[in-house]
Amino acid sequence: MSNFDFTIEELGKASVQSPIEMSKTQGDKAANYVTDDRFVRLSSFIVPGPQKSVERKDILERSGPREHIYFTPAHVHAGIVTCGGLCPGINDVIRAIVRCLWTRYGVTRISGIQYGYRGFLPESGFSVKELNPEVVDDIHKLGGTFLGSARGGGKEVVKIVDAMQKLNLNMLFTIGGDGTQRGTMDIAEEVEKRNLKIALIGIPKTVDNDFALLDRSFGFNTAVAKAVEVVSAAHMEASSAINGIGLVKVMGRDSGFIAAHTALASHEVNFVLIPEVPFNLEGYNGFLTHLENRLKKRNHAVIVVAEGAMQDQLITDKKFDAGGNVKMADVGVYLRSRIIKHFEEKGIEINLKYIDPSYAIRSSPANPDDSIYCERLGNAAAHAAMAGKTKIIIGLVNNRFVHLPIKMVISHRNMVNPESSLWRDTLDATHQPPLMVNRFG
Repeated sequence: MSNFDFTIEELGKASVQSPIEMSKTQGDKAANYVTDDRFVRLSSFIVPGPQKSVERKDILERSGPREHIYFTPAHVHAGIVTCGGLCPGINDVIRAIVRCLWTRYGVTRISGIQYGYRGFLPESGFSVKELNPEVVDDIHKLGGTFLGSARGGGKEVVKIVDAMQKLNLNMLFTIGGDGTQRGTMDIAEEVEKRNLKIALIGIPKTVDNDFALLDRSFGFNTAVAKAVEVVSAAHMEASSAINGIGLVKVMGRDSGFIAAHTALASHEVNFVLIPEVPFNLEGYNGFLTHLENRLKKRNHAVIVVAEGAMQDQLITDKKFDAGGNVKMADVGVYLRSRIIKHFEEKGIEINLKYIDPSYAIRSSPANPDDSIYCERLGNAAAHAAMAGKTKIIIGLVNNRFVHLPIKMVISHRNMVNPESSLWRDTLDATHQPPLMVNRFG
């Protein structure tokens, strides 16, 4: 906590009366404005005894419509960009931002930047899309992104801000993950150098749920729901065959949240392999030994592996994609071959089915829970931008929508704690050993 500073930056004094009519009185059964003195604590844990005084930097500002805003709505030109890989709910966020700006504030100039940050670059040749409520009305029913997405381009900061000036943008909403939001910060610094009054608002998109500080990222619940369907199919295949094995790879480059939650929700997973918990393949306490014992007892097994598992062993030469992410080895394919080889050498018949549903999950429309979350994130983002907030991410902390400085959220990744109740409950659900590591020899 001592390293965090949750102070929110603003473009200037908010002195314009908001066109949104709301109550200023508590208890009158009418929706209220949110004031800048409404805060949320990051940690909900309390240690008995004297408490240290709370400073502004230690607490999170509540999101929502303010009575006074920074921008005059008639003068606003807003931009929306989606970057990186697909994730359920992107279109829901776009729709919510457009509808809130248009219908609540009267902003009628909203542009969609096509194919990520590359859409700003002149050499890419992509035009902007004019957005209004009619255009976006049904896009939440579709998967993917209505604006298109791409990795890379975020380092071309000078060109991006040049394009923003030519478009006369007053605010930019960046929907993307860790790399996208780092790009947002770089853009914000260039905007400051030029003394421009442009609000930069991030909406956290990562299906892996690995943004720091946030309760969850949008698309995560949909990803778990879809993964559970796949695990159910894998279990059916495995339990119907002689020594059947269902091997399912799910998303999770650095964090095993999808894998763990899928195991808890499905009740049909016997092994969960994630980046945060080391394991050996061979040896007396290795994964393959425990898998063999499971087949002897129950004649079938279901394994869920996160894509980032074993990468420290599999990657010998680091290469990077256009978004700056390390290109990963395919742990699912590797495990499949090692499992087959192990049982062939033992002379044990197995029937293994390997399923990688990653792209089918990423491109799915949001389920109702995620759709609600995206709607509220988009609305909160629009309210924050109109109030002149900048360099922030909208997120859910302790079940409250708040403004967080982007630099705090991208300071580290959220990961499964092997000593947490989440992982403990995952072990209870799977009955796998706490550690599959050979201590000796």
